[in-house]
Amino acid sequence: MTLELYTVLKNKKILLGITGSIAAYKAAFLTRLLIKAGAEVQILMTPSATDFITPLTLSTLSKNAVFSDVSSEAGWNNHVDLGLWADAMLVAPATANTLAKLANGLCDNIISACYLSARCPVFIAPAMDLDMWVHPATTENLERLQRHGTHLIPVGEGELASGLVGKGRMAEPEDIVAFLDNHFSKSEDLAGKNVMVTAGPTYEPIDPVRFIGNRSSGKMGVEIAKNLADRGVKVRLVLGPSKLHIEHPNIDLIRVKTAQEMYDAAHQDFAKMNAAILAAAVADYRPANVAKQKIKKKGEDMTIALEKTQDIAASLGKIKEKGQILVGFALETNNEVENAQGKLAKKNFDFIVLNSLQDKGAGFNHDTNKISIIHQGNKMTEFELKLKSKVAIDIVDELAGLLK
Repeated sequence: MTLELYTVLKNKKILLGITGSIAAYKAAFLTRLLIKAGAEVQILMTPSATDFITPLTLSTLSKNAVFSDVSSEAGWNNHVDLGLWADAMLVAPATANTLAKLANGLCDNIISACYLSARCPVFIAPAMDLDMWVHPATTENLERLQRHGTHLIPVGEGELASGLVGKGRMAEPEDIVAFLDNHFSKSEDLAGKNVMVTAGPTYEPIDPVRFIGNRSSGKMGVEIAKNLADRGVKVRLVLGPSKLHIEHPNIDLIRVKTAQEMYDAAHQDFAKMNAAILAAAVADYRPANVAKQKIKKKGEDMTIALEKTQDIAASLGKIKEKGQILVGFALETNNEVENAQGKLAKKNFDFIVLNSLQDKGAGFNHDTNKISIIHQGNKMTEFELKLKSKVAIDIVDELAGLLK
């Protein structure tokens, strides 16, 4: 891809962090490519990075002062200002040491300080020797960073500084710029759309102390909401009881507890939505009578009468207008595909996301998921097990194809 095609990088503010790797010499070319693509580049360096390339070189190329200390003549809190300034933060090269610091919130240099202060997407381009790259500690740190929403730019394979041959090379500057360009291209592909997402469980009270609920954490729905928001969508996230905390300028968060509260929130302004993704695990039944006081233990048995809750998916499927997209979820334990296909037709979904509790690593309270997407006409696409943040991309890409 030529630089002329990197149109979405024009005027983007890029915070480039350079750490102590032999691959730091590539940062000069990377900076030059970003500047030529029209981006504004502010460079941060760890002290060890200055052993491989001089701040003067990078300052000349970026036309900005280079920061290498949390406290400087610009003030002790410049990391906060820079974290707010940037449209994206890129750490390239990112050493094993830096990955460990970022993954564990260790804040002893300007790059880790800006990382913890950044409100923009963060990208890392690792660089290290083969054995360091495959070490379990590095793998765990990368997984943790990706769970936090950090974007991993894949390493290259070839001859390394040690003389070994294998994975661990920092991606080439052209590939890094293309990766950023692709991200920003996607970040604008759904701009102007309004999408509602439901996520998490519902809790149906038995008395002031007890409730009927399920094990949903809300992680899948929240990741979908975040990916939509990153791509320019105005998201209405209706979230059931969950420990998850989410802040994004494009996300309107509505917290609910019961199925009825979620039903009411889901129907509010649904007519204004271009699409709705119903990822919540809503209770099908609730206690018919809720005790006002804690129920005391009496006898050996206890019976609770249940009544059906209102079906959010079915009701939205009946009122959706032409052009609106409705996406459902099916978590199954048996006859998975057949049950999902039945739900797809009955509730008037445009497509349904199937996951099975039979698949290891899928379902509730995992950071990973394994899904299949089924469309009307029983067209089905199966995906491998991956982090829920990556699964969210697959689902949103599927939705984007219909919205376009």
